[in-house]
Amino acid sequence: MADAKLLRQQCLDRMEADPRNYFGGLAWLREAFMAIPREHFVPTRVWWPRPGDDGLYKLIDRDKTPNAWLKAVYRLRTPLITQIDDGAVPASGPATGWFTSSISCITVVIEMLRHLAPRPGERILEIGTGTGYSSALLAHRTGPGTVTSIEIDPHIAAHARQRHSALGADVHTITDDGELGHPAAAPYDRIVSMASVRRIPPAWLRQLRPGGVLVVPLDTPFGWDLTVLFTGTGHGTAVGRPVATVEFMRVRGQRGARPHGELGWPADAAPQQWRDYEVRADQDGQLIQFVQRRTPVRP
Repeated sequence: MADAKLLRQQCLDRMEADPRNYFGGLAWLREAFMAIPREHFVPTRVWWPRPGDDGLYKLIDRDKTPNAWLKAVYRLRTPLITQIDDGAVPASGPATGWFTSSISCITVVIEMLRHLAPRPGERILEIGTGTGYSSALLAHRTGPGTVTSIEIDPHIAAHARQRHSALGADVHTITDDGELGHPAAAPYDRIVSMASVRRIPPAWLRQLRPGGVLVVPLDTPFGWDLTVLFTGTGHGTAVGRPVATVEFMRVRGQRGARPHGELGWPADAAPQQWRDYEVRADQDGQLIQFVQRRTPVRP
């Protein structure tokens, strides 16, 4: 059987050496990555995200091929699919359909948390619990009683709760529509979404404290998402700038396509200038404008 800790260390070393600077020199993020076993959260059966010659997504079964399963868990840039067609497709063999839940690839999770930059004791809201891996990383940083995570699918939420409990990770996981946030524990110092949106939900803006940070993948006209780093005003508004290109599954309530003009995008939005946009979001919608950066940002 492959050694999970060794694979984790190899992943860390490769990310540290990458010019993209995934950890950003943050010791706490490296420590959390090494301390939280990713394999603990991955279901026994998952699908490989690229189809084979037969057009089907291969099922990887830990009980049948434990080495292949564990090596897949620690592939740096490969998400593993944990649900197809909202659970209508059983994890019993190769399959086809729409991906509706996954454990995001390692590099994306680490980069999202680097931009979120949580501090010990801060109150965190995570949208999209998924397997529970990213919320466990957050709880390792911020401490007991600080992380609230929302998952819309009850079966996925139950898996995450069980995995958190078995590891001793103190995460409050709620089964609900993540677009509504969780006002009972608001305001939050930081909010992170592990699913993309076409429009920033107004509830997130209302529940973010003044000066709080919101990190969210936002749909674009470019064919991929942008991770946008927002700062909240405390009055239901926030202003942000893109910090990375990503691809995420959409929140369930925003899967339907909408004209990007209705979502605040200018008609002449240019993909090669994605860094030079500013996103203003409030209770009535959002406005995305081209604003030339004065200084470069970290990739």
